[in-house]
Amino acid sequence: MGAVMTEVSAALVKELREETSVGMMDCKQALVAAGGDKAQAIKILRERGLAVAGKKAARAAKEGVVAAEILQGGKVGVLIEVNCETDFVTRNDSFKELVRQLQVMARTVPGELAAAARELVVAKIASIGENIIVRRNVRYEVPGEGVVASYIHLGGKVGVLVEVGCGLAASSAQDAFRNLVKDITLHIAACNPQYLARQDVPAAVLQAEKEIYAKQVQNKPANIIEKIVVGKLEKFYSQTCLVEQGFVKDPEQSVTELLAAKGKELGDQLVIRRFARFQVGVE
Repeated sequence: MGAVMTEVSAALVKELREETSVGMMDCKQALVAAGGDKAQAIKILRERGLAVAGKKAARAAKEGVVAAEILQGGKVGVLIEVNCETDFVTRNDSFKELVRQLQVMARTVPGELAAAARELVVAKIASIGENIIVRRNVRYEVPGEGVVASYIHLGGKVGVLVEVGCGLAASSAQDAFRNLVKDITLHIAACNPQYLARQDVPAAVLQAEKEIYAKQVQNKPANIIEKIVVGKLEKFYSQTCLVEQGFVKDPEQSVTELLAAKGKELGDQLVIRRFARFQVGVE
């Protein structure tokens, strides 16, 4: 075996990769299996569907769908984004079946779905003839009391997953709580928050914002600049942080105030623990 490995030089791997557009590791594995015979390695890659997938991979996959699934009565939720090249393919039954299969996998995959579903996706690329990418996925499991909820908007172009916690087991069964959670998913879809709360904003993002604001008023006295920068930062938080945004159905009320009001109604404390919002082709 060692002799075979010796024959598979980095140059040969690179050569095969350039000819097939398949990833380095797959090229190396195929060459090892082929005893260093490049023609045989290409045959192995083709048999695995990898040569087809590799050639398609250079093409942009900016269309696709976002899909979600809620399990165990709201205790577990998954959200996935699957990209393809054309919107036409998203209506293809074979593509829809792939998305369903990926949703099933996402129920138990703890990390990146793309790696776990690689063979499945490669086979589908070969049959459909378009590049397909499992772009991202999240899986939420509720610790303690609360629920996970989802919302799919614009026929799968936007998807939301959110976990809302409560202190009492009885609260999560109440219509008032369930309706609140549904409203929050709608709010996230419509208002596109970037962060949950202000402490989640990266320091580098804050610094960049401060520098922009300071430049906008650079001719004013230092103490005035500081006040203006602080004011603009507050506005930035209210636009980008979920709990500080004005609630989409009542912009005069912040999401935090909405949670407090509903919590008082239920005799409980409610908190948004985490959320994800996927929009097809958008970071």
